[in-house]
Amino acid sequence: MRSLRDALGQFATGVAVVTAATPRGERLGVTVNSFTSVSLDPPLVLWCLSRRAPSAPAFAEAGRFAVNVLAAGQEHLSRRFATPLPDKFAGVETRLAPGGVPVLAGTVAHFACRAVATYDGGDHLIFVGEVEHFRREEGEPLVFHSGAYRAFSAPDREMALCETGGS
Repeated sequence: MRSLRDALGQFATGVAVVTAATPRGERLGVTVNSFTSVSLDPPLVLWCLSRRAPSAPAFAEAGRFAVNVLAAGQEHLSRRFATPLPDKFAGVETRLAPGGVPVLAGTVAHFACRAVATYDGGDHLIFVGEVEHFRREEGEPLVFHSGAYRAFSAPDREMALCETGGS
């Protein structure tokens, strides 16, 4: 199992925090690296959560969620929302997106979604949401690769484009 995890870790991913609020007003948040676009028409995204996560039932009940794509330098938020804490939002700057879901400040993008489906994914649940509102900011994303946080700079991207012949 560890060797499979190590091999999967060779695929660099962005890092996101998924946030939500339950009908009772409880705020939820969890760090994920399993986020992807599914469709542009309609605009659908998905993310995955371990069935064993204490927040899994609450996310399934919430009906809405926001995917917050972390910026380089926001490792502290990734770690905070990956750790069991009584109040993961304490001291974290947020605002409400349309639909009432909390979004984190300083991210490079967020997507506020209405949950449309939850699927069985083995030891995970796959949440699919329709994007109702999104916002993109300038900046570099936080990246996770081979068990560590990474960042890249604009010159690195320009160099990679030159090396591959991209434009």
